Amino acid sequence: MNVFHKKKSLKFILIIYSTFIIQHSTFSQTNRILFIFDDSYSMYAPWNSNIKIEVAKKIMGEFLDSIKTIPNLEIALRCYGHTTFIKPTRNCKDTKLEVPFAKAYENAIKIKQRIQKLEPLGTTPIAYSLGECVNDFTPCSDCRNIVILITDGIEECEGNPCEVSKELQKKGIFLRPFVIGVGLDVKFADVFGCMGKFYDVSNEANFKDVLNLVLTEAITQTTVQVDLLDINKHPTETNVTMTFFDNQTKQIKYNYLHTINIAGNPDTLILNPFKTYDLLVHTIPPIEKKNIIITQGKHNIIPVDAPQGFLSLLIEGNISKYYPTCIVRKKGEMATINVQDFGKTEKYLIGKYDIEILTLPRIKMFDIEIKQSEDHKIFVQSSGSAYISKGGAGFGSIYLDDGKKMIWVCNLNFNLNTEIIYLQPGNYKLEFRYDGIKETIKTIEKRFIILPKIATNIRF
Repeated sequence: MNVFHKKKSLKFILIIYSTFIIQHSTFSQTNRILFIFDDSYSMYAPWNSNIKIEVAKKIMGEFLDSIKTIPNLEIALRCYGHTTFIKPTRNCKDTKLEVPFAKAYENAIKIKQRIQKLEPLGTTPIAYSLGECVNDFTPCSDCRNIVILITDGIEECEGNPCEVSKELQKKGIFLRPFVIGVGLDVKFADVFGCMGKFYDVSNEANFKDVLNLVLTEAITQTTVQVDLLDINKHPTETNVTMTFFDNQTKQIKYNYLHTINIAGNPDTLILNPFKTYDLLVHTIPPIEKKNIIITQGKHNIIPVDAPQGFLSLLIEGNISKYYPTCIVRKKGEMATINVQDFGKTEKYLIGKYDIEILTLPRIKMFDIEIKQSEDHKIFVQSSGSAYISKGGAGFGSIYLDDGKKMIWVCNLNFNLNTEIIYLQPGNYKLEFRYDGIKETIKTIEKRFIILPKIATNIRF
C-alpha cells in the first residue's frame, strides 16, 4: 500500500468511527469540549516522522474533520505557550482562548486553521491555563463540559494542576479532564493521573487512536472497569495482562495490564461499545470470559473471579551458580502451565498443584495448595557438583544409592573425557565402562557422596 492509500485509509477509519458515535449515541445534552493545546517551545522537538508540533497539527486536523458532523457537540480551542518567547524570562500567563465555543460543524474548520498558524514559543503554564478556562465555559443549563489537554511537558510555572483541576471539578465547571501526553516519558503518568484521565501517546498512530477513544468516552459516557475478584469477592487482584478479543472475528482488539488507580479502584477503560468481546485474563492458569456486551452510555463493570496466591521456590542458603527450574501442573493433570525458576516468586490461581523440580535426581511434590494472598514457600538444598575425569570415551550412568535400591539419575556424555554434573546431596554410585573394553566384568564402579555446594572429584 502506498502513502496516498494509507492516508486515505486512515481518514476513512476516522470517518467510520465518528459515524458509529453519531448513529449510536444519545444526545439529550450538549457536549462542550475545550481543547487546551500545548504550543510551548518544546513542541519543536523531533518526534516520529517530523517535529511534535507538525505531527500534532496534522493529526488534530484529521480528527477535527472527522467530528464536525456530530450533533449537539460544541468545541473550542485554548492555547498556551504561543505568544511570548521563552527567553529571557518565562511568561507564566501565556494562555489565550483562541476560538470560543460554537457548534462543531462551525468551529472545526476555525480551530483547524488556527492550529495550523501556531508557532511554538513559550513555556508550559498548565495550572494557570486550567484556571482561566473557567470563563471559557459560558453558562449552560444542560451541558456537559469536557476538557482535553494535549501537552508534551509538565507544569513549568510552579502551579499545581492537580489542585486546580480538583477544585474546578468540585465546582462543576468541568468533568474530570482528559490529558494526552505527546511523546512524554511514561513516568509522568502519575504526575497527570491526579489531574485527570491520562493517556500516553508514544507514536503518531497511537495519537489517532487515543483521540478517538477520548471522544468515545466524552460523547457516549461509556466506560469499562474489570474487577478481578479475590476469594471474598473484593476487586483486589491486579497487575495481570488482559486481552480483549472481538467475539465475532476473534481478532485481538486491546491489550491492557490491569491496574488499581490512585483512588484504589480498578482503573477505567474505554472500549468501543458497539462490539461484543471475549476476555482472556493472563493469570496462571489463564481465565476466559466470553460474550461480554458493553452497555452504551454507562459505566460497565466486568467481574472476573481471579483469587490468587503465591508460590516461592527457594534454595536453602544463597543461590549458587547452579539453580534448577520447576515444572508446575494443575493437580492430577499432565499439561504444563508454567516453568518457574528457583529464586523467583510467581502468582497462581488458588487451588492445588503438582510440581516437578528439575534437579538431579528430580524432586516431585504433589497437592501443593495455593491460598488467597498467601506465599507458599518451597525449599530445596543447594546442589553439589560431581567433577568426573574419565580419561576416554565410554558408557556410564549415575545412580542414587539409598542402601536398598539403585535409582537412575542420569547418563554420562559418551564423548566427553571430563564433565561436571550438579546433584542433590546424597549417596551415589557411578557405573562406567570404556568403549574399547568388551568385557562386562571390567565395569568400573565408583561410590561417592555429594554435599551442598561442595565439588567432589571422581577419577578413573
